[in-house]
Amino acid sequence: MKTSKQIYVLEGTYRNRRIENQQFELVKCYQPYPHKEGGFVTVKIKDLAQYQAPKSTIRISVDSESKLRDKAPEQKRDETDEETIERMRQRFDILTDMTKATKRGDVRAMIVSGPPGVGKSFGVEQVLEKYSTLTTLGNMPPKYEVVKGAMSPIGLYSKLYNFSNKDNVLVFDDCDSILLDDLSLNILKAALDSKKVRRICWNTDSHMLRREGVPNQFDFAGSVIFITNIKFDNVKSKKLRDHLEALESRCHYIDLTIDTLREKLLRIDQIVKDGMLSSYAFTPEVHDAIVQWIKDHARRLREVSLRTVLKVSDLAKAFPDTWQAMATNTVLRPV
Repeated sequence: MKTSKQIYVLEGTYRNRRIENQQFELVKCYQPYPHKEGGFVTVKIKDLAQYQAPKSTIRISVDSESKLRDKAPEQKRDETDEETIERMRQRFDILTDMTKATKRGDVRAMIVSGPPGVGKSFGVEQVLEKYSTLTTLGNMPPKYEVVKGAMSPIGLYSKLYNFSNKDNVLVFDDCDSILLDDLSLNILKAALDSKKVRRICWNTDSHMLRREGVPNQFDFAGSVIFITNIKFDNVKSKKLRDHLEALESRCHYIDLTIDTLREKLLRIDQIVKDGMLSSYAFTPEVHDAIVQWIKDHARRLREVSLRTVLKVSDLAKAFPDTWQAMATNTVLRPV
């Protein structure tokens, strides 16, 4: 008897209904959307009423293929809430220390992987901002820059040149397009090589480079930090996996290990207790009510993240009597 193939969905949606940490019988493997980010996987369900589905085969949308696994991840045995919070806190402490080492030039490159809205970017930028204060006061060129969105290979080459000194840091925040482009990846491989001298070349004529005074070759002595939602270990696409492995071999890799809904909620609990909402000057009752509202509606939230906590807090500040109703209509998915 042939056993049906299973698929485990870490995080996805079906008709605006959040699906997390659930296993299904696989009907059709992951398919990317042709005109937008993400894709879908086709699965079979047993309970049509549970998903309000018209038939037993449904398509679950996911942000990327990394949200899918062949089987359920191993559970962290006997880990209490306190132990989970401490584990995550240690990871973020390591991220802080590694960012400092990157700024000093002791670490050439680092990859930070974790879900959106858990404080990855904030932690890195907070450290780098402290170093940039002196350069701002001295009217000197910036020592670091955060790059977001799409970037062409020639734009990447030019950006690396502008931040090529030893104490410079470039942060690529969710700028995953450079990981998918062969030419961009080759430029990054040269910039992050383990050799003593890291020389990058652009061997084609370019009006743009001439106009901006960028030479056809230069030595890169700076550092690079990649902040991404991609979990490298779970990528199934062979082309993307090969690209990421080439990059990973040149970088330190920090997985913040925040994968489940429980871990995200505990991370929110930790940061709120550490004073995230102190500037709002809420009474203890309102403060606790916001956190409890997030927990009670976690499975319907459009995004379980620190950003969502701030959105709800903004509503509580602006509409103290009706913020729950306002939040229900703005940050929750429709039933």
